[in-house]
Amino acid sequence: MPCPALPDGFDFTDPDVYHHRVPLPEFAALRRTAPVWWNAQPHGIAGFDDDGYWVVTRHADVKEVSTRPDLYSAALNTSIIRFNEHISRDQIDVQRLIMLNMDPPEHTRVRQIVQRGFTPRAVRSLEAALRGRAAAIVAAARERGSGDFVTDVACELPLQAIAELIGVPQEDRARIFDWSNKMIAYDDPELAITEEVGANSAMELISYAMNLAAARKECPAKDIVSRLVAAEDEGNLASDEFGFFVLLLAVAGNETTRNAISHGMHAFLTHPGQWELYKRERPATAAEEIVRWATPVVSFQRTATRDTELGGARIRAGQRVGIFYASANNDPEVFTDPEVFDITRDPNPHLGFGGGGPHFCLGRSLAALEIDLVFNAVADTLPDIRLEGEPRRLRSAWLNGIKELKVRYG
Repeated sequence: MPCPALPDGFDFTDPDVYHHRVPLPEFAALRRTAPVWWNAQPHGIAGFDDDGYWVVTRHADVKEVSTRPDLYSAALNTSIIRFNEHISRDQIDVQRLIMLNMDPPEHTRVRQIVQRGFTPRAVRSLEAALRGRAAAIVAAARERGSGDFVTDVACELPLQAIAELIGVPQEDRARIFDWSNKMIAYDDPELAITEEVGANSAMELISYAMNLAAARKECPAKDIVSRLVAAEDEGNLASDEFGFFVLLLAVAGNETTRNAISHGMHAFLTHPGQWELYKRERPATAAEEIVRWATPVVSFQRTATRDTELGGARIRAGQRVGIFYASANNDPEVFTDPEVFDITRDPNPHLGFGGGGPHFCLGRSLAALEIDLVFNAVADTLPDIRLEGEPRRLRSAWLNGIKELKVRYG
């Protein structure tokens, strides 16, 4: 039914909305008046054979959907809430090979294998190398004098972390970055990336990863790839499964952390008191607040497996349910003064890494480490960094992305 607080035809997955802002006032209106609200759409505009989806805005309800894979499926329509309307059903269904779009028990099997790469010991083993890379990245930015913080700083460490994790040679890392960019830019006409180019980039990345997996199967080494694809006694990933795992890393591990760092820098530069506090005290709580504030993934979706009720709304089997992390992370029932950027916020039960349940982010510790390393390096080397223009946002239906942030490094 229509919501009086929203203009007619408003769509919470309209990429034109996110090109300018995250619709926080509209989320707040729904949390107050219709926390689970039917968002009607023109038939098929999101790539699905339906007329809309449910918008879930409250923190508690997002957690409920996230922790009930029996009732809310990631596999039936994938976790991506909006594709191009010209996508075929076959193209949607093939994405079920990505762990993000699986349900138990298949998801459980793959996750148990993949999580070997994200143990505390595995993350700690990367720290020294990543600390050195963060320092080098920031030092190179200082030499430039001014530039785009996104490309100069924010994008580099997440890419290096993934490459270190899976053993991508240094000379191939720029290719991973390029493929990753093209896969998520299909909604932004300024980047001139067609859906076909994005799909081809995804296939090139998968092919690259499959070849890497095949080489490790043939000749195992003491690295994470060998542990994932050549472990005979613990179960392993087939080469194509490893390829889709790397595809997921390129978006979930690279794009999201990059955008958290970009939004975090913008938040510091527009809240100078917080930047002074960070430089002086380096609070351990900063990374979590940066992720809450940024919420790089605005939303994912699930599909109801049977008729149910949530937040007073009757949801029918087969209907899509959008879980809006950007709204949940600004829910005043959970966060005191959520509109305030506060790097000392504690506790901070944000859902920027997912709402719990089987799809909770495996790479949370690695992402938090990367954010800490980057901002420590910036505070040490670029303490007087300042903003030189408003951020230019990515046009995307579900990512809160910054594609350019002009700064003077000091």
